[in-house]
This record gives sequence, C-alpha cells and structure tokens, in this order.
Amino acid sequence: MSQTSHDDVVIIGAGIGGLALALALRQRGTEATVIERTSELREVGAAVGLSANAVKLLREYGVEDALAKVSWAPTDLIFRNGRTGETLGRTPVGLTYRERFGADWWGLHRADLQKVLSEAVGMDRILLSRNVTGLREEGDHVAVEMADGSRVTARVVVGADGARSTVRRWMLGHDDAVYSGRSGFRGIIRTEDLTELPDPHALQFWVGPTGHLLHYAMGGDGSHVNFLAVSREPQEWTEQGWVVPVEDSAKLAPFAGWHPAVTQMLEAVEVTQQWALMRRPPIRTWHRGRVVLLGDAAHAFVPHHGQGANQSIEDTWALAEELAAVHGRDPEPAFEAYTARRRARTRAVAFASAQVAEVLHLPDGPQAQARDALMGTQQWFEDRLAWVHAYDPRVDTGIRPGSLAPVSR
Repeated sequence: MSQTSHDDVVIIGAGIGGLALALALRQRGTEATVIERTSELREVGAAVGLSANAVKLLREYGVEDALAKVSWAPTDLIFRNGRTGETLGRTPVGLTYRERFGADWWGLHRADLQKVLSEAVGMDRILLSRNVTGLREEGDHVAVEMADGSRVTARVVVGADGARSTVRRWMLGHDDAVYSGRSGFRGIIRTEDLTELPDPHALQFWVGPTGHLLHYAMGGDGSHVNFLAVSREPQEWTEQGWVVPVEDSAKLAPFAGWHPAVTQMLEAVEVTQQWALMRRPPIRTWHRGRVVLLGDAAHAFVPHHGQGANQSIEDTWALAEELAAVHGRDPEPAFEAYTARRRARTRAVAFASAQVAEVLHLPDGPQAQARDALMGTQQWFEDRLAWVHAYDPRVDTGIRPGSLAPVSR
C-alpha cells in the first residue's frame, strides 16, 4: 500500500492520552487524526483509577456521564499491615472526596474507558493497523511513515504512544527506560469470591517489607476487584522486555505468610505474566521540531500513586490550550509553553510515586513503626496525597506538594 494523507494534527497512539487529546483539540476547533498500530482498540493492563484532577477534565470533554455508568467510587482509602491485616489508616472517599476535590475517584476497566473515549472521538477519526516505522521532518510538516507503505503528513505530530514510545526513541536516539527495582502481578477477581477481604469496596494498600498489594473495586456495580501486587526486587531486571511469562506460583513468593485476604486474592486468579515497573528519567525538552510528546511518552513513572493515566489527561488540557493559542502558526512556542506548564508538575508526581514504594516497603523496625503511626493521621493524607488530587490544570493551581521525603530515621 502506498498512499499519503495530509492533516493538521496527527496523534500517534489511541490510548487514554491520545484519545483524550483528540477531544480536547476538538473542543478548541481542531479535528485531529489518531493512528493506532493495533487492528482493534484494546488497552494493555486490567484496570485504571481516575482521580479528580483528571475526571474534572473528562467532564469538560463531555464523557463524565458515560464513564460514571462503568465506574465505581471506593468507600474509603485504607492502609493495612500486609501480614496482620491491622488498619494503619483510613480516609473516607465517596462524597467526602467529591466535595473536597470537585469530582469522583473512579475504578474502571481500561477497555471501558477506551471505549467511551473512542466513541466520543468517533472511529472515523481513528486509523487502525498503522504501525509507525519512522518520522521525517519535511519543512513545515512531518511525514509519519508506516509499515504498510502508507504515510500521513501533518503540521503537528503528537507522540502519545505510551511508556514504550517509538516517538520518544526517535526524538532521543535511544531507549532510556530504567528499571525501578520493583515488578508487579496484576489480576481481576469477582468481589463475591473474596470472602476473606474486609472492606471489599474500598481502595486498599497492604504493606510490608517485601512488597505491597493495591486493590480497588471497579465497574458500574463494583462487582469485580482489580489488584496490583508489587514485589520488591532491588536487583537489575535482566529479562528481555517489560513483561515476561512466569509460573503462576511466582506471585505468591513475596507474600508468603501474609494475611489470608492477600493470599486468597492472589490465589483466586491465574497469573502468568510479571511486569517490570519501569520509569523514564525526566528530559528537559519534550519536543523536536513539529513533534511533541504527551503522557507516558513524555514522563513515564512507576504506578504507586496511580497517576499515569491521570497525568496524561492533565497534559491534554495544557497542550490543547497552547496549540489553540498559536492559531495554526509555528507550533514551537506552544510546545515550549506546554512543557513549561507540565514539567515541574509531572516531575513532582514522579518523585512522589517513587517515594511511595520506598515508604511502603520499609523493613521492620523504627522507621516502619513511625510510618504506621503517621498513616492514620490527616497530615499523612494532606502531605502525600491531597496535593496530587487537588491540582486543576484549568486554573493552574500549582504543585503545592507536602512533605515528599521518606519517613525520617
């Protein structure tokens, strides 16, 4: 196949960030074309948590009501000792969260989120089975070349192609992924099967020195629970690829002797893949010529704050605003302004996300005891969580992080 089409804005990647950006640009008068390498839209990963900082923007994009039908708002945020089950801290969510931050926190299946976004964008704006092989700068436009011989040219190209971004590699000239020292196991279980689990409709962290388990209810009726079991493995990741096949029993080793609710959850579903939790080091410039990065392609970080998708959605608001401000002229000033708006915020969230794992995986001793005592206080919530969720890119309320340092010795 050999054909060329011409567009104003082309978005590479029909994931959460790419589709949300198409809606943000449409709101400001620009119809973007989204190209996707897969033959059908299917999100990698089980579920996603949407926090208020992103849901407020999805409301602006006109999809909040549709998402509410396929999402579940947790009753509480709970931290527990992974071995004893003792409650270390509990914060009400639900209405309290919505009143505080202006929108809900939702758990939903990634496929449902992608379906709502893609239907809002319209499949006529999404080109499937387009595997990007290269980008070529050609004067006042960029040519996106694809494996089938076709190509798309555009005034602006946005790389929204995820943590393993082809566009980022083209921009930097190398792959700069860094292993975080942690890996994960993921799964989804029917809520009714978790007979050992207290507070099944809460968002919960079970913590210990060898790892932690995060889980939350998801879907329109909260009938399923999604989990991410994180194993602390400080040695280098030597496997090829970010996801490797494993024996189902591998998921249990880091959690031997933990509370029955944890082991029951892990045993309830077969898990045959282990995910390396990778991050990308921060880069000063998010663009090259007429090509700019968005979401994980710009700032992939570990998932311990649950902010990957949410930060991508925040990016869409800032980038769409800045592109609208240049009105079709040279996009470089828009890219510079967008990066300036987003760089400090995403770096702060990246640092905080990395610190979560350090704090949750403290070895037994005085530091862990100090952490446990703090988890039940309002200070813990304000310093470590509230500033993330309270941020509103529509009014640029600032980062305002609290104490991001680990528990002191």
